[in-house]
Amino acid sequence: MVDVFDLATRRLYLCVPMREDMAIFLPGVLHGGVDVVQLREKTLPVPAQLEQARLIAAICREFNVPFIVNDSPELALEAGGNGMHVGQDDVSVERCRELLGADAIVGLSTHSASEFEDALGQNITYLSAGPIVPTPTKVGRAGTGVRYALECQTRSPRPVFVTGGVDETNVAALVALGLRHFVVVRAITEASDPDLAARNIRRALDEALSAMPVEPT
Repeated sequence: MVDVFDLATRRLYLCVPMREDMAIFLPGVLHGGVDVVQLREKTLPVPAQLEQARLIAAICREFNVPFIVNDSPELALEAGGNGMHVGQDDVSVERCRELLGADAIVGLSTHSASEFEDALGQNITYLSAGPIVPTPTKVGRAGTGVRYALECQTRSPRPVFVTGGVDETNVAALVALGLRHFVVVRAITEASDPDLAARNIRRALDEALSAMPVEPT
């Protein structure tokens, strides 16, 4: 984990489960403008996850895109990823740093003001805020609303990636409200043409950013 990435310059973060077509799918969506990738797989055996994680790591290196593993610092380390993402009930940030080192990417999910306040004092690279609307990816979790994400972004010295229902139809409006970094799942992973979906989201995002008076960070 020697690569050091500036996540403040990254805009379109893809969470993807394991896929049989990953060797084709992933280069296509990276060409389309995805600039962070997370493997988020909750159910399949670790050996299968490791095989896929190594494939993703190799592809991401070719594109100079950070590769993040969900939940398991051990898997991130063995696969050669750039870091990991943890939820509120997962392994601690301190344990991630212990295993992965000071330069690794460590992200943390937040869903409430109290979780955000706690995150500010932790040794994280970025945080996520949301889901701003209910989503099947987070079954049973209510939406936090856009105001929560905006408050997190305003107060956080680190990049804040917004989760929950982001797609090509709403990303420009979210940029206009003040948000800058976005996590996408179903809008790309469930698209009939993932490459095109990534391009369309990225185009809408970049056009909205270019219309802002000052280039955001």
